[in-house]
Amino acid sequence: MVVGMGRDGRQDTIELVYRPTRADILAGVRLRERRRRLHLVRWGFTGLFGAGAVLVVTAPESSALSFVTAVFCAAWIWSIPHLQAHHALRTVSWQGEYRTSVSETGIAAETAHATLVLRWSVFRGYRETRDHVVLLSRDPNILLVEVLPKRGLRSPQDAEQLRALVSRHLPRV
Repeated sequence: MVVGMGRDGRQDTIELVYRPTRADILAGVRLRERRRRLHLVRWGFTGLFGAGAVLVVTAPESSALSFVTAVFCAAWIWSIPHLQAHHALRTVSWQGEYRTSVSETGIAAETAHATLVLRWSVFRGYRETRDHVVLLSRDPNILLVEVLPKRGLRSPQDAEQLRALVSRHLPRV
């Protein structure tokens, strides 16, 4: 929902109403992983253990336990973003519906149990996907990722307003 107009004709506040999903959190986790180039490390270890599983199968004196261990490690390393998203969803889902307001001063997220206010200076930039606008924190390890799901907007016009508002304050990364 768009609330009010500023003196210059720009929207004062854009509101999103949504319940977080695993896909929302996974979008943030994946973007953070790509920005830190951790996906290369993850895929490297997945490939290493996958190759180890192939070597175990082709070796004449191999054990089934070695094969299962290598496949398990490859699958576990590949699934790390999904595990992180699952854990984060368990952490926030009990709070129910989120009402997030994006304004010229920053972002305010409110649930029945908590309110969080973040100024634009907390973030280094943003990236837009088909379904989300993801904001990345300024700290070196990108410990904070704010995901704004577009499904929480009232209309496609609100998505344009949100994009314009965010891009006025943050660079695209």
